[in-house]
Amino acid sequence: MLFIFIPRANPRITYVFKHICTRILGVEVTLSSSVEEFVAYSGAKISYAKQPLGNELFFQANGLLERQGVESIEVIVKPWDETQCFFAVSDKSALPFDIFSASFYLLSRYEEYLPHVKDALGRYPAKESLGYKHGFLLQPVVDIWALKFKRILTENFPDLIFPEKKRTIHTLIEARQPYAYAHKGPLRSLLGYISDLSKFQFKSIVERTQVLLRVRRDPFDTFKWIVTSSKKNRSPLTVFFLLGENPTFEESINSHRSRFTDLVKFMSDYTQVGLLFSVESSVKYDMLRHEKRRMESITHRNLEPAMNARFRVNLPDIYRDFVELEVKRDYTMVYENTPGFRAGTCTPFLFYDLDFEIKTPLTVHPIALTTGAYQQKNPEKTL
Repeated sequence: MLFIFIPRANPRITYVFKHICTRILGVEVTLSSSVEEFVAYSGAKISYAKQPLGNELFFQANGLLERQGVESIEVIVKPWDETQCFFAVSDKSALPFDIFSASFYLLSRYEEYLPHVKDALGRYPAKESLGYKHGFLLQPVVDIWALKFKRILTENFPDLIFPEKKRTIHTLIEARQPYAYAHKGPLRSLLGYISDLSKFQFKSIVERTQVLLRVRRDPFDTFKWIVTSSKKNRSPLTVFFLLGENPTFEESINSHRSRFTDLVKFMSDYTQVGLLFSVESSVKYDMLRHEKRRMESITHRNLEPAMNARFRVNLPDIYRDFVELEVKRDYTMVYENTPGFRAGTCTPFLFYDLDFEIKTPLTVHPIALTTGAYQQKNPEKTL
């Protein structure tokens, strides 16, 4: 256990120390404002404040964690070994930067609360972010900083045990269009033919006809193979289905057709099924609630994982809606067309609401790269 002296406890400090020490490093912490308890404690201990108490292992605070609400603050990014950091502190500190304030700034998505220009879909664009502007977006800097913090703790407290972290592989599949041609109904199939003809995609016309005549398997119908492969590899799998209403004149599967609901039921029997909320529902709470209830009525299970179509995240509103609807896990923390760690971490973290200064039960699972972003890059450079 790590004992940490802080002049005054508050939700921000508790949140970020729990994330860095417990979630990333696997060490339990005790936060205390009692000087007497700190002096009496004989185990691993540090202080986090403006000034040290004495000769203890000291990490200087820059003040962000003592504030409330959101205000425009100056952020100066500087190189630090193989990475970068901000919120520099004096040489009294064991680290040259306040990594706890810097981590909180990124994890809370502080910058997304500040005035900015949104993209065409109303999203926070990558080019507005601190990581993009200063070239550290491709690094999970919060985790890198945590490892630097761990190194200092290990040097000063050799008896402090850090559990070994194990790599896990969790496959996520966004089944926005579960079938290429099958089970779409006469009208949507006709629209597909018209679209193929207008683009001179004669190969697609032949393939579509073969699938509709049931002489060929739909190329997207690989769900049984996906389930079998996941079980064989013993890796968790989550498949996200879109239940939002599709426009009548859009070639996509009708989510009300029995073939579609049967597929969702089948997948939920063998693996975890998540909900891909429609773009429109991200700004309409009633629609968001309707889509969630409909998914639960199909699977007969409480919905836990979710993500937003087109990776639309309007903070803090959409995450507040998720909390209200008791969605447990979100997989939307990524930029759709730009690789990188949007929240600066590769470790799942709890959503912190800056307006209300509270830690919520919603776990945000960061993603570094979408299929769309990968396809826009040279594969060799991306890898």
